[in-house]
Amino acid sequence: MMLRLVVFDLDYTIWQPEMYQLWGKPKLVPIESKKGLSPSIFQEARTKEDGYILIDPKQGSPIRVFPGANNALVEINRLRRQGHDIRSAVASKTDEPSWARICMDHLVVGTGNDETTLAECFEDRVEIGYGSKSGHLQRLQKQTGVPWNEMCFFDNEWGNIRDVLRSCPGVKCIYTPDGMTQKAWEEAKAHFGISL
Repeated sequence: MMLRLVVFDLDYTIWQPEMYQLWGKPKLVPIESKKGLSPSIFQEARTKEDGYILIDPKQGSPIRVFPGANNALVEINRLRRQGHDIRSAVASKTDEPSWARICMDHLVVGTGNDETTLAECFEDRVEIGYGSKSGHLQRLQKQTGVPWNEMCFFDNEWGNIRDVLRSCPGVKCIYTPDGMTQKAWEEAKAHFGISL
């Protein structure tokens, strides 16, 4: 059994805050305008525009990629470059799809030669909209041809995990109530026998 499709929820799995918590469309601002934030927050909030971060336009809080999501996506991209047949995808019910796409277009993971936007990681394997997560995964399965037992799904909401467990037999589901963590990614790698 091999891991060929890794499906992530967006809000509070890939990033924080959730789109419904924002007071408007995410806004790019120079890092200098956000003095007082820790270097780790700047690292999590990096964008493709060097020296800029995305923020909530009213509250000013940065939109940040969870470190575990960053690590997982960097490793998936590295495996792809090494010739492994593995891809990442999105299954999201976010309230603000256009804002989520802004975040995917700007937020980056990795550093140096490994740096890439979230949109480049997911390419056209993006399901955003209302409805069940199992419906999202069924469409991704049809699009990619990847069998259920070669998929892994990460989500911070137990109801979404339960839905996929019931409707998509064989998908390895991992509950991430505190956002994507390195521990969750290690669990997936162990399940599929991936060692890096």
